[in-house]
Order: sequence, then structure tokens, then C-alpha cells
Amino acid sequence: MSVIFFLSSGLFLGWSFGANNAGNVFGTAVGSKMVSFKVAATVTSVFLILGSAVSGAGATLTLGKLGSINEIGGSFIVALAAAVTIFWNTKMNLPVSTSQSIVGAIIGWNFFSGSLTDYESLMKIVSSWMMAPVISACFAVVMYIIIKRLLEKYKIHILFLDFYNRIGLIVVGGFGAYSLGANNIANVMGVFVPVAPFRPIETYFGTLSGTEQLFIVGGIAMAVGVFTYSAKIMQTVGHSIIPLSPVTALIVVLSSSTVLFLFSSQNLELFLISRGLPSIPLVPISSPQAVVGAIIGIGLYKGGTRMNYRLLGKIASGWLIAPVLACIISFISLFIIQNVFNQQVY
Repeated sequence: MSVIFFLSSGLFLGWSFGANNAGNVFGTAVGSKMVSFKVAATVTSVFLILGSAVSGAGATLTLGKLGSINEIGGSFIVALAAAVTIFWNTKMNLPVSTSQSIVGAIIGWNFFSGSLTDYESLMKIVSSWMMAPVISACFAVVMYIIIKRLLEKYKIHILFLDFYNRIGLIVVGGFGAYSLGANNIANVMGVFVPVAPFRPIETYFGTLSGTEQLFIVGGIAMAVGVFTYSAKIMQTVGHSIIPLSPVTALIVVLSSSTVLFLFSSQNLELFLISRGLPSIPLVPISSPQAVVGAIIGIGLYKGGTRMNYRLLGKIASGWLIAPVLACIISFISLFIIQNVFNQQVY
């Protein structure tokens, strides 16, 4: 029973992540009214769970180096601090980075426990936060130019174009949800990996490790968050920053999903290393920044006149506040649970 209680903060974090970050996958599709919320939520939920279970290990390794939390009480508080931070931003209808929130909470644990922060891992993660929106914006602009020229050349009938867009948004949204789960399950359940209480289970398909069980549970919590509370965030991302056409909506989802995939694929990393090429760091990147970066890229390419700069400033301030707030909540909560409730946190 105590295990379920301690994991409850991870489930709350998973729910908060699904409620807030699903908008990064299907927000543009729902905002442009090309895909219904029900279809978007269903596809997102299925592929979030698949991505978490199948490809979630890569980004978890880097996050674990940042701070290896060695007591389940500490994991409980770190996940809770990140979840509260995300929930607050969700109530404000703002897309917030789960990566930034969990990193801030882990650093809070490091300060409280006297543990050293691995600054190499921290710089790797922070640099990815800066690279992700820039790369996503570049991808979006290139894709926009290519698709625009193809449409001008082949002059596809508007009815066929509408049909292709709807199918494309669903397919790309599935890919985006898979990449989102693969990259961000580290943020949701990564702090519980060192203290995972689950034993391996033999199944028809093979052995299910304790970590995989943990990731599946986290993926399900994300899916519940998608269905119950993600609609408003989808509208903020999909329509409020800049009006998006169905084609640009598809480009935004594809470019941001590609960035998420690049930063979470172990197979791609091994492929690049085997050929002597520089590898892409496996880190949990900020999915809101990847999506917003893609939207900004297209908006600036079009002249930037119709962009909601006030909302962008509000979103950016949330990104700056999130890690600091999570760090403070984590530190104070660790003090309370250790000194008031006599729970070991490190």
C-alpha cells in the first residue's frame, strides 16, 4: 500500500503531463478544426503508452545522471513538486515544459540532500532546451517551403487536399505522440527508476522488467490526463499564437515530432556513432518549446505580423519560472516530509 501511495505523485505528474503536453501533438490539428478532440485524444493516448513502453529508456539515462534519487520518499516529493508546477501552468492554459519542471525539482533534491549536481548532464539538458525550438523552427520553414512549392506545382483539388491533410495530421500526430512518450516518460517516471518496486514479469512476448512496468503505468496516467483536461491547452497551442491553416498545422506537428524523436532514439544514436558521426544527445527535451518553435518559425517566415507576441511572452515567462518554482517546492516539501512526517528522502 505504501508503494502505491509513493507512486501516486508520479501518477499525478503523468496526468498533469498528459493534460498539458497533449496540446503539443494535436493542438494545431484540433485548433485548425481538422481533427476532433475525441480522435486526437484517442490517438495520442494509444501512442503515448507505446512510446513510453518501447522507447522510453534513452532519455531516462541522462536524467538519472543529473541526480540519482535513492529513496522512494525523495522520488515522491520530486515528482509531486514537478506535478504541482505543471498543474498550475495548466490551470493558466499555458503549455509548460515537463522537462524543465522535473529538472528543477531534482536540483531541489540535490540541494536538500547535499548531493552534487552533474553539471555536464545539466548543461546537456539545458542546451537541448535552447536547440530544440531553433531546430524545430528550421525544420518547419524548410518543410513549409517544400510543401508550398509542391502544392503550387501539382494543384491538388481542395477536397482531396482536405482529405490528405486530415489523414496526414492523424498519422503524424500518432508519430508525435509516440515520440512524446518516448522522450518524456523519463520526466514522469525517471525519478522512480532507481527505487522501482516492481519485479520482472514473464509474458507471452517476453520478460517485462520493473522499469518497463513503471513506464507503462506512467503512460496510462498520461493518457488519462489527455482525455480529462487537455482540450484548453490544445486550443492555446493550436490557434491562439497564430492562426494556422490545415497545411501549416501538419507541418508544425511533423517538425516538432521529428525533433522529439531525434533526441530520444537510441537506435539513431548507435547508428551515428557506428559511422563515426557526432551523435544527438539522448535527453528529455521541452516538447512545448519544439512546437512553439515550429509555429514561430512559420510565423516569422510569413512576416510575423499576425503573431500574438503578448501570449508568446506569457508562455516564455512560464518556461523561466517553472524550473525555479519546482526547485523551491521540492526543497521545502522535502524538509516538511523529513522533519514533520519522519520519512527518509535520501
